[in-house]
Amino acid sequence: MVITKIESSAPGRVCLFGEHQDYLNLPVIPCAINLRVSISGETAEKSEVKLNLPDINDSESFILTDKLHYNRERDYYKSVINVLLKKGFTFSGGITAEVRGEIPINSGTSSSSALIVAWINFLTQTSDQSVTLKPEEVAELAFQAEVAEFNEPGGKMDHFSCAVGGLFFLDFQPEIKVKKYKGGLKTFVLGDSGEPKDTKGILSRVKNGVLSIVESLKSFEPGFEIRKCESDDLEKYRGILNQEQIELLKATVNNYKITLEADKLLSEENVDDKKIGDLLNKHHSILRDELKISTQKIDRMINAALEAGAYGAKINGSGGGGCMFAYAPENPKDVAEAIIKEGGRAFIVEPDSGVK
Repeated sequence: MVITKIESSAPGRVCLFGEHQDYLNLPVIPCAINLRVSISGETAEKSEVKLNLPDINDSESFILTDKLHYNRERDYYKSVINVLLKKGFTFSGGITAEVRGEIPINSGTSSSSALIVAWINFLTQTSDQSVTLKPEEVAELAFQAEVAEFNEPGGKMDHFSCAVGGLFFLDFQPEIKVKKYKGGLKTFVLGDSGEPKDTKGILSRVKNGVLSIVESLKSFEPGFEIRKCESDDLEKYRGILNQEQIELLKATVNNYKITLEADKLLSEENVDDKKIGDLLNKHHSILRDELKISTQKIDRMINAALEAGAYGAKINGSGGGGCMFAYAPENPKDVAEAIIKEGGRAFIVEPDSGVK
């Protein structure tokens, strides 16, 4: 047996615009960042996967079979293999590898998606087929392994962000479309609050709430679509929706409009950094006040970043804890220090490439 050695890595991401939109098939604007998960290792003769996980002082091993059984919640190392087996990949031998990560865990910066994307890239190249998939193909497989395999409520933004990389507009209708921006943004400061996220709880509350609203309105108005809805139109739905539902729908519509506005700005030859910052602030105010996914500590970190000179800032990810980020192309060190003073960990980051 020929031993194959490989290193695979994938980036984390921030979501600039379109938070809580991807699972509604509404567009998003994510950006990969240069904090990455790396997997390095080689094939082995014995049909066993042996993983060293030094970042969490742990290890994992299991025998490769035709279908792996999950022993824990979100058993991603196995779910990726199961998804690949369904797609026709085969493994004559085993794997010995080490996994290392720079991305804050459970913080809204896609550490789990980056892991899965890097693992898929590693496995497809060490499989009997030994192929390098296109980033979009890796993203679709990653969605299956992380979300569909465990019946979780998330969308595809994270997987495309980690696989494709860079700054881009991602739309899902009528089919998935990735539009990379020719221009770009500069430096961000990522702030980790250290507060654990309630990803499943918040996703279920917001996603299920909006889907229930859409279902109710379609029975009243066939053909209803969020994309065609204007904030001024919402009053006519008061006989069908309660006040809480009206506010949730309004927030969803306004976030969609902000994303479209940001797309126009980012498509320009010379991007106006301050206008992008203003839109980030506007987006966060909706996430904080209407979707109620921010926390007091994250809001303090955001306010400190803005006072230190950041152009804009918002919570990152599904919310309820985790990270925020600030767009700070001019004075990132000052912004990072301000975030640290509020009790967060700060990372000065740049846009980065996708899986490699």
